[in-house]
Amino acid sequence: MRAVVQRVLRASVSVDGEVVGAIDGGMAVLLGVEDGDGQSDVAYIAKKLAGLRIFSDPAGLMNLSVHDISGAILLISQFTLLGDVRKGMRPSFTGAARPEDARKLYEDVRTRLTDAGLEVATGQFQADMKVELVGDGPVTILLDSRKLL
Repeated sequence: MRAVVQRVLRASVSVDGEVVGAIDGGMAVLLGVEDGDGQSDVAYIAKKLAGLRIFSDPAGLMNLSVHDISGAILLISQFTLLGDVRKGMRPSFTGAARPEDARKLYEDVRTRLTDAGLEVATGQFQADMKVELVGDGPVTILLDSRKLL
């Protein structure tokens, strides 16, 4: 499971011109589910997102989590994070999970985050989404549940 995490002042997702998810500060998270991912990947990513200390404390150090700042998470499904371009110029998405498997694991991440007391807005799974955000920093972090060492 891969995630691109961006610290944002605000972010939103629209489908067909209608906003389906929005936050006023926190993290925008693009989440890709890989073939073979399971509950251990869900647990790893959700724990990292909930505890990731990328927000500034009064001394200006990145010591605070999204929970500490009463921020929110905009969670967006993004299968293209699994695009493989090692051969040629056109990405291969054969490593991405099947949509029905990916949807369940994506929802499991959302559930774990809300169970942890976080406000979570979402995009719309398998939709053509327009994402708008105002980055803060910028701060962008990559997470990969398969790269633990």
